[in-house]
Amino acid sequence: MMAEDAETLLIRIRAAMPALRPSERRIAGEFTGDPAAAANLSIAQLAARCETSTTSVVRFYQRMGYAHYKDFRIDLTRAVAREEIARREAGPNVPEASGDIDRNDSLEGIVSKVAMNETLSIADTARSLDMDALGRAVALLLAARRIDSFGVGASALVGLDLQQKLSRIGRTALNWHDAHSAWTSAATLSAGCVAVAVSHSGATVDTVEFLAIARRSGAATVAITNFHDSPLARAADVTLTTAARETKFRSGALGSRIAQLMVVDCLFTGVAQASYDESMRALRDTYAVVHDRVVKRV
Repeated sequence: MMAEDAETLLIRIRAAMPALRPSERRIAGEFTGDPAAAANLSIAQLAARCETSTTSVVRFYQRMGYAHYKDFRIDLTRAVAREEIARREAGPNVPEASGDIDRNDSLEGIVSKVAMNETLSIADTARSLDMDALGRAVALLLAARRIDSFGVGASALVGLDLQQKLSRIGRTALNWHDAHSAWTSAATLSAGCVAVAVSHSGATVDTVEFLAIARRSGAATVAITNFHDSPLARAADVTLTTAARETKFRSGALGSRIAQLMVVDCLFTGVAQASYDESMRALRDTYAVVHDRVVKRV
């Protein structure tokens, strides 16, 4: 494997976890939970710790693209070193151990761990984001006569953020808050329109259906998800993959939301830059209108 693959090894392990067999998922959890310690385990030791067979360990590292366990461990060590550098750069209060929040953590510890989780989620997403896919998505939005976005839960906030940003530069953008409205809208789309769906898991049924309906209607489809091999990604013409780190507090959508917003910011900025004069004029005009109204009310 090349050095650049080593740097994204932990990202790829996390992204692969939903599609792994239960035994392989336990192995992946060992590597993502404490990669520095796991890198020192032999195949037999790792199999015993994960209560599985050595065959499962071999199958796991081969699934990750390695022919030999030695090469896998070397790249894992490199990935751990990169994360340690990122922790040091993030500041002196960043925890050295796992970012999982514990019941005994102080508020200071919670702040530190949340900051670390979100910092690394953004850094990993920036490192692994497919620039060709981002370019294709920017081109689709730039040429679209209408852009519809949809997500559920925390992902709905991300879709709304995209809609508000695009509207500020004069794009016809709509966001839907419930599935039935989203599906109805998707059915009215056609060639020249774009549907953008947001889901961390890529398996949210309502969100997948929205994108599938939009595709059948003739619209171009864009997915923002953490898992490239997911139902949502399969329903998309272009997939923008995040590399979010979720903790035991997954329901809070900590790392996933911030990573999705980072992708949305890149997408919006790409569209704005490609239509620079028009976008800058629209941003000035919209700012002036809102600022003027706020000042008058004060």
